[in-house]
Amino acid sequence: MTAIRFSDQRQHVLITGATGFVGQLLVRALLADGHVVTVLTRNPKKAAWMFNGAVRCIERLNEIAPTEHVDVIINLAGARILGPRWTAARQQVLRDSRVAFTERLVEWIGGMQHKPRLMLSASAIGYYGVQEQGDLSVLSEDAPPQAIFMSQLCQDWEHAAQGARRYGVEAICMRFGLVLGKGGAFPMMALPIKLGLGGPLGGGRQILSWIHVHDLLRGIAHLMNRPDAVSRPASYNFTAPEQPTQAQFSQAAARRLGRPSFFPTPAMPMRFLLGEQSDLLLKGQRVAPRALLNEGFVFDYPTVESAMKALL
Repeated sequence: MTAIRFSDQRQHVLITGATGFVGQLLVRALLADGHVVTVLTRNPKKAAWMFNGAVRCIERLNEIAPTEHVDVIINLAGARILGPRWTAARQQVLRDSRVAFTERLVEWIGGMQHKPRLMLSASAIGYYGVQEQGDLSVLSEDAPPQAIFMSQLCQDWEHAAQGARRYGVEAICMRFGLVLGKGGAFPMMALPIKLGLGGPLGGGRQILSWIHVHDLLRGIAHLMNRPDAVSRPASYNFTAPEQPTQAQFSQAAARRLGRPSFFPTPAMPMRFLLGEQSDLLLKGQRVAPRALLNEGFVFDYPTVESAMKALL
């Protein structure tokens, strides 16, 4: 993969969620491009070891003096969405790790003497809710949200991030689709296929909106590189131009691996085990990256086949 150019000028970048799958790759890409990185983490010693002492690791925002210059904030913090059932307690954990945390981050910005020029804050295509299987409507950035938990969570998360604008900071929300890479969810998704047990999930007609992690990092660089005077949307969809069905996605991986892909996974057990969050897997979203494409962004991995060739 080619090196990523985030900015022609050296930037001081504060990153939250830096020890996650995307965060680790982002930190290393920024360092390779010559930038200064500060990482906010609950375990500074572990993070310092992870990045070979090349980044400043802090546990609290007040460890950054109000007189310091931070040019860009990239907010990736948030507890894992897929996992325990979305009980009231779990929903509160998800809200606290996203909405409440982002509110505290914006409050900290207000106390800085030198405000960052830009805050890029993670969100998710869960903002749009879900589409039933067979619904091929394209969801671009102006599509409306829905009155369900994951949509409301993303709405509140983005609203908290946009609070940075009251301090003169440009705030942009990045709505991530399924991120494909050597880490994250993809290795577990590929495991049944490698074992010859891949196939349609709950029918397989649900649309899967995804992005290769390299294009995700390039998208972040694209937003950092734009001139500050340029008027930009408040949110961007980080998804590839091609949106296959779940069955087509599995078939593409299976072809690459030389494995079959016809073992169905019924929906009922997943609904029993996961409850409402099973909709993330069983109902799709056809999300298009209209804002990125309108600005001339060219994907290195625009199709599932190209992504699978790189990953498998």
